[in-house]
Amino acid sequence: MALRVEIELSDSDVEYFRERLERAASNRSQHPESHVIDGAEEVVRDALSKDPMPFIRERIERLTPLIAMLRDDQWRLEGEDRERVLNALAYFVEPDDMIPDHIPGIGYLDDAIMIELVSTELTHEIAAYNDFVSFRDRGSNASNAEKIERQRAELQDKMRRRARRDRRRGSLGGRRGGFRLL
Repeated sequence: MALRVEIELSDSDVEYFRERLERAASNRSQHPESHVIDGAEEVVRDALSKDPMPFIRERIERLTPLIAMLRDDQWRLEGEDRERVLNALAYFVEPDDMIPDHIPGIGYLDDAIMIELVSTELTHEIAAYNDFVSFRDRGSNASNAEKIERQRAELQDKMRRRARRDRRRGSLGGRRGGFRLL
């Protein structure tokens, strides 16, 4: 028997999670970038090793492209774009978790909710990076370095335009209002 649980977060609930994310981002300056990236990788490894429920597993796996785009020398995410991704990952290395990760079954529930919020807010960055990886994997080699660079520049420009548009509209990756998790 399957049980469906639906969680709807109001605007104030989403704001609470955003405040936690902002607090983690402000603490990030105390640590080198590698601490945030390595810490997020550790969260992914630890969470997946505990065989979490599918809802949590699917969201934990969404951290992988965020980590990869920071480590990818050809993607070269820089400046404000890099800061946004690092700030998003900062929550996952904070020792002050809303629900301690060691609690069986639900320890990563707050992380899953935060990942849903973060991946929605970074939807354009994730899409652009996935498109870049697909392009590069379709047969690139050293002789295609110029094509790869051109594709990277085009995708990052498109990513920035879409993200600015959504920020002007006050939306989360094109989504407005409350938040629904299934």
